[in-house]
Amino acid sequence: MKSKSDAGNPSLLIIFYRNPTLGKVKTRLSKTLGDAKALAIYLHLASHTKNITEHLDVDKALYYASYVDTEDNWDNVSYKKFLQSGKDLGERMSNAFRDSFESGYKSICIIGTDCFDLSPAVIDDAFAKLQSYDVVIGPATDGGYYLLGMNAFHAEFFENKLWSTRSVFEDTIRDFNSKRLLYYQLPMLSDVDEEQDLPAALVGL
Repeated sequence: MKSKSDAGNPSLLIIFYRNPTLGKVKTRLSKTLGDAKALAIYLHLASHTKNITEHLDVDKALYYASYVDTEDNWDNVSYKKFLQSGKDLGERMSNAFRDSFESGYKSICIIGTDCFDLSPAVIDDAFAKLQSYDVVIGPATDGGYYLLGMNAFHAEFFENKLWSTRSVFEDTIRDFNSKRLLYYQLPMLSDVDEEQDLPAALVGL
């Protein structure tokens, strides 16, 4: 199934979301904090992501990792819901971008649910910058990125990457440069992957 562009709104925000299952989310946090606390932190991060995205003036597509849940807290009208497809993160993101561009969207950004520092203003800025840049990227302190946006599909952005390593951002920038794309870099923010990444607001959960 493909996400269809609404008339008059050519922009789409893709959100990649893991179904909140005990022992299956935030596994690096689980190693030091236990499965239950890792799940509680994940649910808080997901709630934050929903809160900062639900009123954005773009279409929104929620891509589930395991199964589509039409009875969870993500509104079925505000968020179009799909299932991720592909053997690894790169292929799943690539497929989501490809399908969405084929459906008629002109500017697409993708985020996950790991960035507690992410705000509506940063996402709005990303879409605004796509009016004059080919791509936008939000670098994360762990060497990856918390947001990637583009105006055309580029499969190579998702190929030959060591996902969840410190090389992802630099390798993606190398792709931009090899294609001579004009890119804009958003502020560096922190993803929550390990205990030392936790902001004060999440430590006591």
